[in-house]
Amino acid sequence: MSKRSNKSPRVLVVDDEPDLRELVELTLLRMGLDVETADGVAAAKARLDAGGIDLCLTDMRMGDGNGLDIVRHIQSSGADVPVAVITAYGSLDNAVEALKAGAFDYLAKPVSLEQLRTLVRAALEVEKPPIKGAQARSSGPFIGDSAALREALTLIEKLARSQAPVYVTGESGSGKERAARLIHNQSSRAAAPFVPVNCGAIPENLMESEFFGTKKGAFTGADAERDGFFQAAEGGTLFLDEVADLPLAMQVKLLRVIQEKQVRKLGDTRETPVDVRIICATHQDLGRCVEEGRFRQDLYYRLNVIELHMPALREMRDDIPAIALGLLARLCSHNGMVEPALTAEARAALVAYDFPGNVRELENILERALALCDGQSITPEDLQLKRAAGDEALPGAAIGDKAPLQDYLDRVEREAIIEALDKTRFNRTQAAKILGVTFRSLRYRMERLGIQ
Repeated sequence: MSKRSNKSPRVLVVDDEPDLRELVELTLLRMGLDVETADGVAAAKARLDAGGIDLCLTDMRMGDGNGLDIVRHIQSSGADVPVAVITAYGSLDNAVEALKAGAFDYLAKPVSLEQLRTLVRAALEVEKPPIKGAQARSSGPFIGDSAALREALTLIEKLARSQAPVYVTGESGSGKERAARLIHNQSSRAAAPFVPVNCGAIPENLMESEFFGTKKGAFTGADAERDGFFQAAEGGTLFLDEVADLPLAMQVKLLRVIQEKQVRKLGDTRETPVDVRIICATHQDLGRCVEEGRFRQDLYYRLNVIELHMPALREMRDDIPAIALGLLARLCSHNGMVEPALTAEARAALVAYDFPGNVRELENILERALALCDGQSITPEDLQLKRAAGDEALPGAAIGDKAPLQDYLDRVEREAIIEALDKTRFNRTQAAKILGVTFRSLRYRMERLGIQ
C-alpha cells in the first residue's frame, strides 16, 4: 500500500507491528505524502542507504533492534533525514535518549493522529539555514569568530533541526535568550510565536493561570476565557528563563504538560493538545538545585535533553573589539549621535577586562563612555573600567576624578543587593521584597551593576 510520486515528500515508516504500521501509513497517505514501509531495523537501514527518504518514523522496540539504532545510523551516515521515534506509553526515558542521539521528535503510544500530522508537517518544513560559516556569524545576533562562539553557533544550527527541549546555560548577560531566539528563528517554527517567560517574575498564586490559561468563571473576576503562555506559543517556542525559580508545585504541572503535550486551563475539565517546543535557561546550577531538593529530578531530565552553553565574554576576548564596535554603532544610531572612534588603547583595555556582567556590562560601559568622551574618540579613561570592577579606592578618589559620588553609591547599592540575594538564596522576587523595590527595578539594577 504505497503511493509513489516524484513531487511528494517520501516518508519511511518502520515498525514490526503490521497494524500500527498500516495506521501510520494510511494517515500519511491522506496527507498526500509518498509512503514506504519497513518491518525492522535491517530493512530500514537498507532503504535509508538507498536514498530518497525525506522523513523517517520508527517504532522504538522491534525484533531485530530498536529505533535508536536507526537514529544513530542516520546520524553516522550524515544523511539529511529527520527521524522521529514512537515509544510506548510510560517509556519516555527512551524518547529522551533518542532526542539526545539526534532524533527530531517523538510520539508516545497510543499514537494521536493529530499529533502525528503536526510532527510530520513540522519535520518536512524544516529548512537549512541559507548562510553558514563566518558570514552567518557576523550577520546574526552574535558577533565574532572565536572558537567558543563558533562551537555554540554550530550547536544552535543543529538544534534548529530538532524538536528536542534545550537547556541553555551561561552567566548573566551571556546571551541565553538571544540564543533561544536564534534556535527558533532557524527552525521550522520560525513563522509561529516565540514566547519568552521570566519564571521568577510571576507571583506563585498566578502561575497556573498564566501558564495554562483560565476558563470563564474559574474564580472571582474571571469574566472571560483567557489563554496562557502555552496557548500563546502554539506551534512555536516557549522560552522559560530563570526556570530554577519555579516552585515545586508548578514543576509537577509543567512536567505533565511536557510529557503529555496537553494542557488544562484553570477551571476546565478537559485537556487540549498543544504543540510547543520548550527551551529553558537559568544562571543557577540546575544540577545543584536538584541535589538541594529545590528542583525535581524528573523535570530536570525532561528539560535538559540537550545542553547549550553560551560562553562568557572573557572566553572570547578576540571578539570583544568587534562586539564593542557593533554595540557602539547601535547606541549611537539609537541616540542620534555621531559615532566616536574607539582608540587602540581603549580596545586593549576592553580585551584585558574580565566583564563579570558580560555583554550587558559591556553595553553599560560603552553607554557611559559615550556620555563622558569628547565626542571624537573614546579613551581608556572614558571607559572607567576600574570603577566597573568596583575598585575599593574609589570612595576616596580625588575631586578631579569623574563622578566619584556615583561610584560610591553604586558600590553601596551593589553590596545591599548582594546581601539580599545571599539571604534569599538568589531568589530575586524575595530579594526585591527585602529591598523594598519592584522585581523589574531589581533586575534593572542588577544588570546595570553587572551582578550575576
